[in-house]
Amino acid sequence: MLEPGQCLLIVGPSGSGKSTLALALGGLVPREFPGVFSGTLEVDGLNPTTADGPAVAARVGVVFQDPESQLVMDRVEDDVAFGLESRGWPLTAMRVRVPQALAETGLSGLERRRTTRLSGGQQQRLALAGALAPRPGILILDEPTANLDPDGARAFAARLAAVRAACTATIVLVEHRVDVAWPLADVVLAVGADGRPIDCGTPADVLARSRAAIEASGVWLPGARPGTAPRQEPRPAGEPVLVASGLSFAYDGPCVLDSVSLSVWPGERIALVGANGSGKSTLAKLLAGLAKPLVGSVRLGGLDPAKLRPRELARLAGYVFQDPEAQFVAPLVRAEVFAGLDAHDPALVAALAALMERLGLPLAAFGERSPYTLSGGEQRRLSLVPALVRAPRLLLLDEPTFGQDRRGVEALTAILGEQVAAGTAVIAATHDERFIADFATRVVRLDGGRVVADEVVA
Repeated sequence: MLEPGQCLLIVGPSGSGKSTLALALGGLVPREFPGVFSGTLEVDGLNPTTADGPAVAARVGVVFQDPESQLVMDRVEDDVAFGLESRGWPLTAMRVRVPQALAETGLSGLERRRTTRLSGGQQQRLALAGALAPRPGILILDEPTANLDPDGARAFAARLAAVRAACTATIVLVEHRVDVAWPLADVVLAVGADGRPIDCGTPADVLARSRAAIEASGVWLPGARPGTAPRQEPRPAGEPVLVASGLSFAYDGPCVLDSVSLSVWPGERIALVGANGSGKSTLAKLLAGLAKPLVGSVRLGGLDPAKLRPRELARLAGYVFQDPEAQFVAPLVRAEVFAGLDAHDPALVAALAALMERLGLPLAAFGERSPYTLSGGEQRRLSLVPALVRAPRLLLLDEPTFGQDRRGVEALTAILGEQVAAGTAVIAATHDERFIADFATRVVRLDGGRVVADEVVA
């Protein structure tokens, strides 16, 4: 039982059913996601699994784990207005509420920006604005801070705290970033890998009763500290694996990158950091040859990556998108991980099977599943496999720890460490402060499309 105005925090390992529960509360399971459903559920006096869809939507606002999936209009302000218009808000009220919702989520000034030109974090903020705009009685948020920079995550937590204090909405929050989320919670529900409850109660009671069991399941708990990053070895005397010189790039407006230069040597561990919209993902795509700069040049192993054939490029660089689904090419997990590889090479098959096991995606259990039916954290780990198994000279990872529980992050950090030791250079665009502390030995910071700091941190 959750009282009006309270905040329920749901924690659990990746794949434990947290998002499925959130979707059920929002009336989308089993209506939009067919399956076998049992038990009873009541949200604001309605059973959301059987009630009329519009009746549920009038009471409940939902922000999905993948923000792009719920953006429907071409312009930022139009996307927020769409939800209000569909609920019958008058135009005069919409003109007041839309800028308010955008301001509440840090998007003021982007009203006319195309939604497709937003960064992943900005898209997350826009999805939040759309959910907050109608002032729903119940707000369901599935990892709302996953794509936000640290300051943005703290600002959003403060906004949720204000909503909670004013009792304007009951909040259901699924979140791995527990240091931000735990202080908001009135009730914590911890679920295990099997989808069954470990404990439910006040935050203090849950920690007192079940800390060991929750930690054993791989869940992040408040105050968990990462290990110490390995000491930066002296930079090799040889040639850099990557040299980017004077890169500038724009989509359909001002430059998002301006005169960026960067050199990367084999075996480096680089965290690419900066606020949402600072140009991290764009820079990573340019370095991987997935986009061409307006000005400047990129040389990967002495070659222009944008001019290489896919097979040639894959031997030199591996790129992992911020949105896992953007890179899936096959209907089943087994076909996805073997795409472009020799499935008859015993050594390769054994290496791939071992990698999948380490990432918690054993082929025996996951091979015949669709990548699109996996949890967000499982999709992220799956998206890493094609790049990791090839062990290229350069790995470019965009938010590699998105949606990951503690075990997933620890496994990934260990695997990356082994590849770095073998000479691979890693550049990870990330907001994850734990991952940065645990892995990176060099931090490159972007601000407004420019490199403003490039520091060894060991």
